[in-house]
Amino acid sequence: MMSHRKILIWVAMLWAGAAGLYAQVTSQVTSQPTTTTVRGRVEVIGAEGKAKTRHAAIPGTVVWLTPMTGAGGDATTAMPSPPANPRLVQKNKSFEPHVLVVPVGSMVEFPNRDPFFHNVFSLFEGKRFDLGLYEAGTTRMVRFDRLGISYIFCNIHPEMSAVVITMATPLYAISNRDGQVNLAGVPYGRYMLHVWSEGMGPENAQPLTREITIAENASSLGVIRVPEANGERLAHKNKYGREYDEPTPNNSVYKQQR
Repeated sequence: MMSHRKILIWVAMLWAGAAGLYAQVTSQVTSQPTTTTVRGRVEVIGAEGKAKTRHAAIPGTVVWLTPMTGAGGDATTAMPSPPANPRLVQKNKSFEPHVLVVPVGSMVEFPNRDPFFHNVFSLFEGKRFDLGLYEAGTTRMVRFDRLGISYIFCNIHPEMSAVVITMATPLYAISNRDGQVNLAGVPYGRYMLHVWSEGMGPENAQPLTREITIAENASSLGVIRVPEANGERLAHKNKYGREYDEPTPNNSVYKQQR
């Protein structure tokens, strides 16, 4: 008969072998990728409902993902710290950049680098504010503490417009000139897909949404069809809800400052 000591040694060897096999299998399972790059393509649709990708300019489009219950784990909800001093620069009677995505709670700077006054405001959904008149070389700050889409204008120059999208997810992408969107490092799971596009305009404050599932064999957003921009960047009224006055040469707010 096998001695008691030999039996204990044999059991220990079996246990060690099983543990090693389990560790090997676990390593193989956990080494499998759990994230992917999600891709999509933006196309423009006209009033007739037909895709117009060849002749219509693709408007600026932002897509982002927010996890549904049980989707993605902590990686999908961990928002990076707000970048240092995100800016919407006023220069050459325009905002640079035209579309800015920031984490909720960000302080955004609005420096005036034109040689005349500006009056930046936003009175739509999202963050509402009015910075009043401020001169060349000065700046103002706004904390974007509310999730949503903020349409930004100047009360003096109707041609100026910008959009600040405040979100609580790092999973977003802005389309390129060809309409391609790429979101890297997306964990597998169920998400709500949000889409905002330039052609939607401030009267449509809420993004388009739909549920999607991201998996190893399902990582494409397919074709995202958005309305065509009207040729003018975000047509709007002034901060009083009226049409803009014609520039008055003798008005100091229009004069170049030295």
